[in-house]
Amino acid sequence: MSAALTKDAPASTAPTDSATARRLGALRDEGRAGLVGYLPVGFPTVDRSIEAALALVESGVDVLELGVPYTDPVMDGPVIQAAAQTALDAGARVADVFRVVSAVTERTGGQVPVLVMTYWNPVLRYGVDAFARDLAAAGGAGLITADLIPDEGRAWLDASEAHGLDRVFLVAPSSTPERLRLTARASRGFVYAASTMGVTGVRAAVGPQAQRLVADTRAAGADLVCVGLGVSTAEQAAEVARYADGVIVGSAFVRPLLSDAPWEERLDAVRAVAASLADGVRTARSGPPDDAGGPAVGVPGHAATTSEGHA
Repeated sequence: MSAALTKDAPASTAPTDSATARRLGALRDEGRAGLVGYLPVGFPTVDRSIEAALALVESGVDVLELGVPYTDPVMDGPVIQAAAQTALDAGARVADVFRVVSAVTERTGGQVPVLVMTYWNPVLRYGVDAFARDLAAAGGAGLITADLIPDEGRAWLDASEAHGLDRVFLVAPSSTPERLRLTARASRGFVYAASTMGVTGVRAAVGPQAQRLVADTRAAGADLVCVGLGVSTAEQAAEVARYADGVIVGSAFVRPLLSDAPWEERLDAVRAVAASLADGVRTARSGPPDDAGGPAVGVPGHAATTSEGHA
């Protein structure tokens, strides 16, 4: 059933059909990866989550990923879980997602793609087509669906096609070649490569399987592949940016906002983190190869120098 369903699904389209792919493609043409920044909607309040998202953009984030607070976030580590629970306790609701997306899109002039990261149950409860309709009306670029695979996403595939939205599905080091092909075909915008098995959070290292996963996902047909789960320092961001089209960061942005400092100090702290990570991403391909193996497998315009990397 799964293969047949996905075979009939709309294939991943060209970058010109996707705001996210256009942005990442333009950055690739400039010779660098993009920085994708995650923050939960409604944390610590809805208005302040807008301020925090704009702070990321001001400090160098290229694509925004705004999370829907959820009561059972199986993919999220303790930092993001704590922020999401704070948002829920403060009364954040799914409808607030569209308000935040609209405000950020308006303030950035639509120049920064805004994706929504969500578990599937809130979308089902809201109504799949209604969610897609309201997200598109707010100026959103599309969805990253953490726990939905294309095989089970017929309603979302149809709704995203009808409303012109990106659909970002996940792959992992455990994904089979067939799973990679199905996911690459169904995705639009980019494919999200989870660098390691487990939940989100700051790690000492991204994981040695990430570079190979990116190469395998590209070989399976994906045009753009971004890596997330574990990136928290400029050095890690630079390492991943040498072989991926985008570097996804979440917990490292959320952590400074969880402090008890005055709000403006927390914003300054998250700006500093974003600026550091953005610098790592922007300079990743400008210097000589380092011990990570230099220009990576599958990076357009570079010869493959190694079949394994350390992310």
